[in-house]
Amino acid sequence: QVQLVESGGGLVQAGGSLRLSCAASGSIFSVNPMGWYRQAPGKQRELVAAFTRGGGINYAAFVKGRFTISRDSTTNTVYLQMNSLKTEDTAVYYCNIDMGWRTYWGQGTQVTVSS
Repeated sequence: QVQLVESGGGLVQAGGSLRLSCAASGSIFSVNPMGWYRQAPGKQRELVAAFTRGGGINYAAFVKGRFTISRDSTTNTVYLQMNSLKTEDTAVYYCNIDMGWRTYWGQGTQVTVSS
């Protein structure tokens, strides 16, 4: 069984920063890609940033150098450093892990950016 627990969300003013964490537990291997997605009210869940099986990183266009994804393979934790936050970044942020046969999701952490 794989579990993902996100933390680090909260309320921040526009222009501020937050760092999200996602700790994975279970039969995890460093080759299993992890990533961050978000879902705003009334919108579909969308990619924010994610590692690929080839070792690369995909960033959404709206990230534009503001966000950085990183991973600590020793603790199976993935991070999302978010800088220069905008009000439109307000959403529930989810991490996931691709185990090959299925993808697991965390419960999400709320990020609210005020103007």
